[in-house]
Amino acid sequence: MFQAPYIENLYELMKKNNIDAVIIAPSNDLEYLLDFSPAADERFQALFLLQNGDYFYVTPELNYEEILHKLGKDAKYYIWSDGEGFVDCVAKALKEYGLDGKNIGVNCTVRAINMLDVAEKVSCKFFNAHNFLEQFRIIKSEEDIEKMRTAAKMADHVMEVLSTFIKPGMTEKDIKEKVYSIFDEQGADGISFEPIISSGPNSSMPHYSGDSRVIQEQDLVILDLGCKYKGYCSDTSRTFFIGDITDKQREVYGIVKKAHWEAEHFAKAGVTCGDVDKIARDIIKESGHGEHFLNRTGHGIGYSVHEAPYIKENNKLVLEPGMAFSIEPGIYIPGEFGMRIEDIVVIDKNGNPDILNQFSREIIIIK
Repeated sequence: MFQAPYIENLYELMKKNNIDAVIIAPSNDLEYLLDFSPAADERFQALFLLQNGDYFYVTPELNYEEILHKLGKDAKYYIWSDGEGFVDCVAKALKEYGLDGKNIGVNCTVRAINMLDVAEKVSCKFFNAHNFLEQFRIIKSEEDIEKMRTAAKMADHVMEVLSTFIKPGMTEKDIKEKVYSIFDEQGADGISFEPIISSGPNSSMPHYSGDSRVIQEQDLVILDLGCKYKGYCSDTSRTFFIGDITDKQREVYGIVKKAHWEAEHFAKAGVTCGDVDKIARDIIKESGHGEHFLNRTGHGIGYSVHEAPYIKENNKLVLEPGMAFSIEPGIYIPGEFGMRIEDIVVIDKNGNPDILNQFSREIIIIK
């Protein structure tokens, strides 16, 4: 039922960290283990995994048939109705499995208000297990990496198409819809996050969420996009220039490109995440744009588009073969423009950076 060797990695970490059980609600965490995650709503449901290998599932009545179909008849179920509520059901399950008073981790999609209600019925020590659950999937297998490589190629192809598709007069939404259609044509399983299409002054907002602005001559456009392929994510960013590029924009792009290149090639087994961040950050600081570098240099990626390891200041985590992450330094000048370049990097078995994205990092001017 569980996807091996993932479950064995989790049990080992639970023993090492003295965690008696973990509660995993519908999420990427659950899908990673089961290759399945039901739709989440306000009703409590979760998989309970014990350190000794036992497990059970708490589910509302209306979800029971779906969960039964996935987990099978051999699994233990605790089923609650809307009239009864979930609290007594969860408390009963914890007590029957000897977990009252034990250390129990909860994943990031378990609602705090739900666990506060349960905590009134039992004496368990509930704690945030988000970082712990990220650790058990931080090292990717060769099979995982090949899926990510395919997803990265799909994202590169989208960039290639957009480099001739974008024209003045279309909206950011028009470009976003084109991103969806190109991924769909390639057989992607969907997007890994809502594409960010930020043009002109909107580009100074790193996580701009609008899409109504009309593309104009002399604009620059940040494209940040990715897809999912067989459960694994891609994520890439490029900055295109419409019609022409100013001297200031050319200078800033050169700084971003240098910071990106140097950090990307410094990322090797044995160096820390913080060291990689410092390479990019120092280059941008020395250029006089330190205050305009608003984000961490990168984030891990895999089953989730954002997961460990995080390429940020003071992160002492040492990079190892199999770790996958983005490198995406940027400069964002309020009211003027912003730009970034983003690739996905995997530390290969020899400890060197394997760059999954191959689309050009040179200045692209769309005429």
